[in-house]
Amino acid sequence: MIRPADLRGTDAVAIGRLVEDYLLQTESEKVAHGAAPASDALPESYRREVDDPADAYADCAVCVAELDGEVVGVVVLRPDAAGIEIKRLWASPEVRGRGVGSGLLDAAIATGVGDVRLSVWDWRVDVIRLYESRGFVQVPSWDDRPALVCMRLGR
Repeated sequence: MIRPADLRGTDAVAIGRLVEDYLLQTESEKVAHGAAPASDALPESYRREVDDPADAYADCAVCVAELDGEVVGVVVLRPDAAGIEIKRLWASPEVRGRGVGSGLLDAAIATGVGDVRLSVWDWRVDVIRLYESRGFVQVPSWDDRPALVCMRLGR
């Protein structure tokens, strides 16, 4: 089940945990691909998302995926002038292959009006294929970090 998150209630801890897992995985991949120096710590710039998702995502729409009564995925959507940007999309590794990520992506696409934008690291080939299967296309980058692919779904 995909539903709006309760950032000030029962979902806050689960969202913080999921976002932390996502960010730690991303940082590990960045090190492995030469996009960041090695470190065991989460960069301080991300701490607020983990420690206080209600504050960090105050200007965002957040949905969670629930499976067997447990929050196992999250998508964070930031509205902008053209539509929305998917800022975070994560399904727990334990539930991968069960449609959680696809369900979160489909919920994001169904939210609001206008374009849907996102960025993804070029080594996440399977995720890029998922986005392309929903009609996303690669566009010129709005981010200067090497290896970051920017994608858009026009509506």
